Amino acid sequence: MNPMTEPSPVDILAFGAHPDDVEIGAGGILAKHARAGRRTVICDLTEAELSSNGTVESRREEARRASEILGLTYRINLKFPDRGLGDRNQIIQMARVIRRFRPRVVLAPYLKDRHPDHVAAGRMVKEAVFDAGIRKLDVGGDLPAHRVERLYYYFINDIDKAHLVVDISEVYEQKEAAILAYRSQFLRKEGAVDTPLNQPQYLAMIRGRAQLWGQQIGADYGEGLVSEGPLSVDWLA
Repeated sequence: MNPMTEPSPVDILAFGAHPDDVEIGAGGILAKHARAGRRTVICDLTEAELSSNGTVESRREEARRASEILGLTYRINLKFPDRGLGDRNQIIQMARVIRRFRPRVVLAPYLKDRHPDHVAAGRMVKEAVFDAGIRKLDVGGDLPAHRVERLYYYFINDIDKAHLVVDISEVYEQKEAAILAYRSQFLRKEGAVDTPLNQPQYLAMIRGRAQLWGQQIGADYGEGLVSEGPLSVDWLA
C-alpha cells in the first residue's frame, strides 16, 4: 500500500511476521495515533503464502483494505519466506527499513507466542533496532544510522503481564473492522480449512483481552505492550 509519498521520519513503525499480525496486536494503537495525526507504518515480513486459507493475492488486497481502515501513512512487505524467518541478511534488510523510515517508536511481536514466526519476528526486530543504530554498519541504501527511542512488544495469540496499556476505547471498533478486513482468515467460508483464527472464540478472545486490559486502567478497551527497557516519567504527581 502506497497511499502517499513515502514519509520519513515517522512516529510508529510496527513490524509483523504476516499481514494481520499488527492488526490483531496493535491495530487500536495505530488507529488512535493516526487519528491524532501521527505517521504510522506497518512492515510485514512475509506474504503469509503458507496460510491454510486465502491466497497471496487475496491477502494483499485484505492488507490494503485494513491499512485504509487504520489510516496508515504507509505499508510495505519485505516478502521474506513464510516459515523461513531468521537469517542475518533478513535482519539487515529490516535495519535498512528502520533507517529508511526513522521511527520514534518500533512495535514488534511479543517473544512468547504459539506461532514460531511471531517469536522469530520479535527477535529479529530487536536485532534490527540495534543494528540500525550502529554508525559503522553498512545496511545498504546509503542511509545514516538511526536510534529508535523506544521498542515495545505487542501480543498476538497470547497474553502476559503488560508494562504499558494504551486506552483504545474510542477506536476499538475500527481495530476490529481492520481485523475483519482479512475475510479469508477470520470468516469461516464454505470450503475453508478450520483454523484457530476462523473460530468464533478467537475474535471473542481478542475483544475479551482488550476489555481486560481496559479494566486495568479504567477504560472500556486497551492494548497491552511490553517494554524493552524501563519506562521513565519526570513526575509521579
